[in-house]
Amino acid sequence: MGANSEKMKKLIGLEPVNNKIDYEILEISQCNGYKRELIQYFIHERKNIAYLLLPDGEGKHPGILINHQHNGERNLGKGEVCGLAGNPFQSFGSVLAERGFVVIAPDSLCFEDRRVNASGIIENDEDDDWQHFLTMCYGILTGQTLAKVVIEDAMGAISVLNGLDCVDHKKIGCLGHSYGGNTTIFLTALDKRIHYACASGSAVTFRNRIKNNVGIEMASVIPNFMKYYDIDDVVCEICPTKFLILSATEDKYSKDAIDIYKKAEKVYEKYNLGQQISIKQYEGGHELTSERFKYIVNWIIDAVK
Repeated sequence: MGANSEKMKKLIGLEPVNNKIDYEILEISQCNGYKRELIQYFIHERKNIAYLLLPDGEGKHPGILINHQHNGERNLGKGEVCGLAGNPFQSFGSVLAERGFVVIAPDSLCFEDRRVNASGIIENDEDDDWQHFLTMCYGILTGQTLAKVVIEDAMGAISVLNGLDCVDHKKIGCLGHSYGGNTTIFLTALDKRIHYACASGSAVTFRNRIKNNVGIEMASVIPNFMKYYDIDDVVCEICPTKFLILSATEDKYSKDAIDIYKKAEKVYEKYNLGQQISIKQYEGGHELTSERFKYIVNWIIDAVK
């Protein structure tokens, strides 16, 4: 329970992020039961762009960071999470805001408003893939790997929530599918301000990917990581946080999710916390369905009760 997390942080090269972070409001829109703010804030001098969804009404609210998917659509990040474009089964932000959650939905580096040659919800720029690859290469050369940047930026989003008076800081959580699930796994293991989390379509070890010739997203390339750890070791570090793994039988990106769950469950049970970790597996492939979407939303709502 936390035995390896500090070593993992050092291996990734993570730098400390302030516990609370202020932001600048760029735009405000009134939505159905909540206000959507376009905000910007800085993490180690990197400008981050996000939507902050604030429910109508007074009092304390649970807060949640939603990390967007990849899907080869770098024009979609926070906008898809907030239901402005893309797949409606990725619009967790708008649905949870309507249910009373304060939601932060940032763009990951090289997505939507954090692309090099384009911004906004428009068609993919033909240079997006190349620029993403170059960002990874430049990061490896300079010690600022995509993994380091993405995890630090996610920690910064938690710090934004942690700085809000309208957020119940004991009810801050995290959610993501696919690429967003990868971020969620690492973030939840390494940031103990998170009290509940769900990772969908992302529980697969590096060794399973290599064995089955499955691609590895560029923000998951951590030099020498497999010399010491794998994804199942990262999930073990999530204990004691309440955690849901969602997977599918034909999903190559969550192929050994059951094995990962069983290993982590042993760690939870060691501390009599077996009820804090769970797995839900569906028949089918990688993409979210209406059934999976509803299950995740209901699980998140139950997690803060």
